[in-house]
Amino acid sequence: MNRITEITKRDILDLFKNGLEIDDFFATRTVPYPYFGRLEELDFLKRLYKLKDMPSNDSRYENAEQDIWQHTVNNDDYSDCWVFEDERFYLQNGDDETYLKFLCEVFHPAVRYEKGYWKEFLTEINKLLQNDGYELYPAEKVSNREVYRWRIFQREESALFVPYSQRNEKDIKEKRIVLSINRKARNQIYQFLERCNIEYQATDDTGYNYSTNIAADVFYDIRQFYVPKCFNNQKEYVETDNLQDFIISNLPFCVLDAIELFARHSMLDDFEAQINTILKLNDIAFQLSNGKIVNSFDVQITQNSLGVVEEAGLKELLQEASKYYDANNMQIAVEKLWDAFERLKTYYCSPSIDKKKSVNKIVKDMGNNQQAFMELFDREFHALTSLGNDFRIRHHETTKVDIQDKRHFEYFYKRCLTLISTAIEYLDGRCL
Repeated sequence: MNRITEITKRDILDLFKNGLEIDDFFATRTVPYPYFGRLEELDFLKRLYKLKDMPSNDSRYENAEQDIWQHTVNNDDYSDCWVFEDERFYLQNGDDETYLKFLCEVFHPAVRYEKGYWKEFLTEINKLLQNDGYELYPAEKVSNREVYRWRIFQREESALFVPYSQRNEKDIKEKRIVLSINRKARNQIYQFLERCNIEYQATDDTGYNYSTNIAADVFYDIRQFYVPKCFNNQKEYVETDNLQDFIISNLPFCVLDAIELFARHSMLDDFEAQINTILKLNDIAFQLSNGKIVNSFDVQITQNSLGVVEEAGLKELLQEASKYYDANNMQIAVEKLWDAFERLKTYYCSPSIDKKKSVNKIVKDMGNNQQAFMELFDREFHALTSLGNDFRIRHHETTKVDIQDKRHFEYFYKRCLTLISTAIEYLDGRCL
């Protein structure tokens, strides 16, 4: 895919060449950051490219590694950031996936200079990439340091965040979603949220400064949907703005609302990981995922798994399917996921590999060359293809068997998701 414009690439190149302007008290100064971080330039490139298999631009040398050593180490006569414009590396005129993988490596913990201005450069690069529909995000940690991968940037369609109990109001009333949280778990949740309930200074519309806290922001958000209440000692359901009462003596789904809204306001980097530890410890079959509470059985493809997908079209469809599923729009969710399934089949397609060979490679990798498992996954690929041909997965296909029951959409979604989420765990990195 080629969404990243020449303008964005030129702006990013200028950043690494000329530095980034930052505010320093009452002055502005320009700070540098080398794209190869704390490594030597040649060592950085070896992490991404097989330089010995690439051609030399200097007739005196057999390959790119010898060529680059001569002109960056021995003579040092290549211009700064020459690699971005060298056609051998496909950064200027290649596909988005190649360019994004390169940028992710720039900010890898083994590469980046922790005492340098890498965070400032990352922020600025993300602003530029988001204009073209991408962003770099922390997907996992190594030695307690973030490893960045890329994903499709999805702008919020609405500034209004709808909490869990309101998004799922119908299913809760019809008892399709059932939840119980015991007092021990509530106490743990409250203690954690209270630790996150930091005080800070805010300014009102008149310019007046006042003290407030995260809990006040959470209660403000809740009041946009319902009056926050709790059960008092007389078992009466009464209005409250006390965080402890709201968590300890309330309906369980209101507790999930508080968790989601705290997650939106909290400044704690590992808020999600910590709250999920509490939920799992207490056998509560829900977890926080990308800022939203979901049933543990409905968790979408993880960001870690999604990170290995190096084809932007497939990644975008998977993200969209997950977004529509979380919004309870099952018909569109299934349609997007089936589109992702069809795109997955062509993952390895090239001038020498057709769709059938691409699927065969995916199946072979999934089966670890074990015949029984290869046959199992091959049957599943054919079965899902048949479902797509027979049933009205896409809303415009009016000649197929219609799907009207939401539970049937749920079945189609989960069956297809299971195969896709397993398959992407076996996708090759598709070396640059």
